[in-house]
Amino acid sequence: MTSTTHAAGAGGTGTSRIVLGPNQYGKAEVRLVKVTRDTARHSLEDLSVTSQLHGHFEAAHTEGNNANVVATDTQKNTIYAFARDGVGSPEEFLLRLAGHFTSGYDWVTGGRWAAEQYFWNRINDHDHAFAKDKSEIRTAVLLAEGGRKHLVAGISDLTVLKSTGSEFHGFPRDRYTTLSETTDRILATDVSAKWRYNTLDGVDFNATYAAVRTAMLDAFANTHSLALQQTMFEMGRAVLEAHPEIDEVRLSLPNNHHFLVDLEPFGLDNPGEVFFAADRPYGLIEAAVQREGSTADNPVWNTIGGFC
Repeated sequence: MTSTTHAAGAGGTGTSRIVLGPNQYGKAEVRLVKVTRDTARHSLEDLSVTSQLHGHFEAAHTEGNNANVVATDTQKNTIYAFARDGVGSPEEFLLRLAGHFTSGYDWVTGGRWAAEQYFWNRINDHDHAFAKDKSEIRTAVLLAEGGRKHLVAGISDLTVLKSTGSEFHGFPRDRYTTLSETTDRILATDVSAKWRYNTLDGVDFNATYAAVRTAMLDAFANTHSLALQQTMFEMGRAVLEAHPEIDEVRLSLPNNHHFLVDLEPFGLDNPGEVFFAADRPYGLIEAAVQREGSTADNPVWNTIGGFC
């Protein structure tokens, strides 16, 4: 991304400059459904893709000169045209788009490409009938800048729950503390996680996504949790220990509280069986789990809203 300066207009100090700062533009949330029909058993790929270009676009901002502006409609059409040959993985699809735009236009120096992938399951193993799987969303963000590519993959909206194997006690108490300590509680969360690759060479992104997902879920299930923070760290550690191609995992985990319902007014006991699932307010636990010595301030994180 580049910047330019212009003299201040009327009312300026006479010495200040008005600067065009970092900028990008493109087409957001291009909805793409690709049906592969090369056999009687069809396959389905469902994505939302965003393309945003970086480069020498100063004149468009300061003069209204569109000579270097690759129309956002062109970017949309390119996404659809590339899908004709298949998507593959979201990461591979974004890398193809980046290669096209940065090599096809001399003034495009890089960009940001992002994708969300939604899953569908076959209905009773039918060849061409599907039901949408709302259990999770697969994500990818690619930043091309300064001749380098920075890739982050992820998962969001994956709801998980343990009915036991979780405790919370030993926390400080003051005059405003009403929460009781517990050695047996429900632990539930909606997993949002992103992991940053340190290489793009020879990575099977589909296989890695499945393996990372499994590693996080196994850690969630098998960690006897004394705090959601502990479980989160173990989830990130499991990924990094199994995948040398990943340097960092960022996680955002809401604590989906389940409160035991008091059934005594009805003459009933409640031995940890009936709960009220509260949607808000909720605890929100966020952390980065990194390899020691890895770059913690990779520029790709500046393009991703929120913690992860």
